[in-house]
Amino acid sequence: MVTALGSGWETNAAGFREGRAALGKITLFDTSRQRTQIGGEVSLRGEPDLDPRRLNARQMKRLDRASELFLRAGYEAWDQAGWGDVERAHSPPMVIGTSAGGMSLGEAYYRQAVNDGGRRHGQATRAALYQPQCQVLNLAHALGLDGPVTVVSNACASGANAIGSAYRLVQSGRVPCAIAGGYDALCQLVYAGFDSLQALSPTLPRPFDAQRDGLALGEGAAVLMLEDADRAAARGARILGEICGYGCATDTHHLTQPHPEGLAAWTCMKAACEEAGVGPSAIDYLNAHGTGTPLNDVAEGAAIQRWAGEEEENVVVSQIKVSSTKGAIGHLLGGAGAVETVIGLMSLQGQWIPPSLNVRTPDPICTFDLVREPRDARIDHVLTNSFGFGGSNASLLLRRPAASHS
Repeated sequence: MVTALGSGWETNAAGFREGRAALGKITLFDTSRQRTQIGGEVSLRGEPDLDPRRLNARQMKRLDRASELFLRAGYEAWDQAGWGDVERAHSPPMVIGTSAGGMSLGEAYYRQAVNDGGRRHGQATRAALYQPQCQVLNLAHALGLDGPVTVVSNACASGANAIGSAYRLVQSGRVPCAIAGGYDALCQLVYAGFDSLQALSPTLPRPFDAQRDGLALGEGAAVLMLEDADRAAARGARILGEICGYGCATDTHHLTQPHPEGLAAWTCMKAACEEAGVGPSAIDYLNAHGTGTPLNDVAEGAAIQRWAGEEEENVVVSQIKVSSTKGAIGHLLGGAGAVETVIGLMSLQGQWIPPSLNVRTPDPICTFDLVREPRDARIDHVLTNSFGFGGSNASLLLRRPAASHS
């Protein structure tokens, strides 16, 4: 994974474990006319040059920022999984979520068309590579893969939906392995768009705080290699976690606002738990969507209350441990669900819960245990929520590998 905290599993795990914040002033483009100038910008200073692998010099020259972030995450996942020629022979499908795709190339196309007297040099290339499948195909080419590619663009649920869809492919037995994830890079058009909606915080994002005033945009990528558990165990793979439940729903309430009672959010959480055969009391950590906007956090809080309160043994809502990691790295839009799934895997591996940062006074909706400081805990099951504009909702349930239970 790649986030504003840094590049790679180890760097990010240390950052989330310590409760480190990575938001700062945007330097990629001019924000002087916006209400805010902060975000979760990735710095690649000090990182090694991107390995071209099977990409030629021309392909490397044409890479946009989103592609580079996605490639770095994809390389790490491929290498960590220990995949090689055997997996290539299976032509694993790639299911990847994004919201903005190659938007920076679209911006460059527009600027040249408007400001450069109709000069057409490079415009055809920008128009072609602007398409979101191109970032995914870059990774396919770099790794020598020829399987099918599916791009999910379902607002902020994209990354979670992509992982859920790839999970279904493996679960059904149609494929032995698949690649899933999500990415998005900061760009001026998206930043200005969210600012025009007054969705960005002019201070700092404070998910679930009573005085929260908006979100911060971030950027990054996360990629996961999924395969049948028996197959992974047989080849001696290091299994980071198991997906055991997936739920998705649409509330069709409003173009940007969630249903105030979080009906679809509740549906997703309930469906993921039912598939896994566990109730709310089994969930040791809930990674909330938690954007820090006034409407989202209340709707999600209401969904959590209903979900937890409906279990037969009537689990006490205050026992549900919840945090949002968007206060640390910002909201990664189409990449958020994938990055937060990896954070869930980190919690399973490290047995800790990352905190919600910047919270001063929790909103009254927080009748659950809002984790505000890094906390060690026994973690066997993690539920992660991803909710997007237009009512797109998804939840994924992860558990520790069977061999890790004691």
